[in-house]
Amino acid sequence: METAAAFGAAGFWLFLIAIVVAGIWYDARKKESQQETLRRVVESGRDIDLEVIDRLLGVSDSKQLARDLKLSVYVVVGAAFGLLALGLILGAIAAEARVALMGVSALVAFIGAGLWFAAKFVDSSAA
Repeated sequence: METAAAFGAAGFWLFLIAIVVAGIWYDARKKESQQETLRRVVESGRDIDLEVIDRLLGVSDSKQLARDLKLSVYVVVGAAFGLLALGLILGAIAAEARVALMGVSALVAFIGAGLWFAAKFVDSSAA
């Protein structure tokens, strides 16, 4: 039984390492292809304005970032309410679960508040 648990734990950590390495590899390849595209445009001798460069490099404007942050606030706060409800339901079975999940719910809610403040900051800096 202990070897199965050890294999399970090792598999979990190997999976996490594979995900992180794959993400790093993907970002490196994406940046490399963007730079190659920009290099080809420059070598062609055409006039390039800043908007085209931003679009080629995937630079998003601050209004898009603020909208994305606001959408993430809805998701995170919804998760906080879900954790709170789960804590109340499980609290009928074990009081420790209620207290723990209410704490986790508060943490997730504070993360949502931080995202909301970040969205407001990005919105005000864009104006």
